[in-house]
Amino acid sequence: MLKIEFKPRAGKDLSSLPAADQSRILQKVGMLQHGLTGDIKRLTNFTPEYRLRVGDYRILFEVDEDSVIVYRILHRRDAYR
Repeated sequence: MLKIEFKPRAGKDLSSLPAADQSRILQKVGMLQHGLTGDIKRLTNFTPEYRLRVGDYRILFEVDEDSVIVYRILHRRDAYR
């Protein structure tokens, strides 16, 4: 089982979203504890290494040995800039 860790910037990103989107995102991120499941893609030439798609939002994260580190939660139009 993986531990979920939010960076401070990801927390600010999440708190700025509507409540309905926040709950959907938290549900999907919580599912990452049991392994990399969902609409996940490994990014090439981009840091952090992975993205999880939740509707119009992208969760950018990395996987450490025993934890998932969430760096940003952004709208898709802003995620890869």
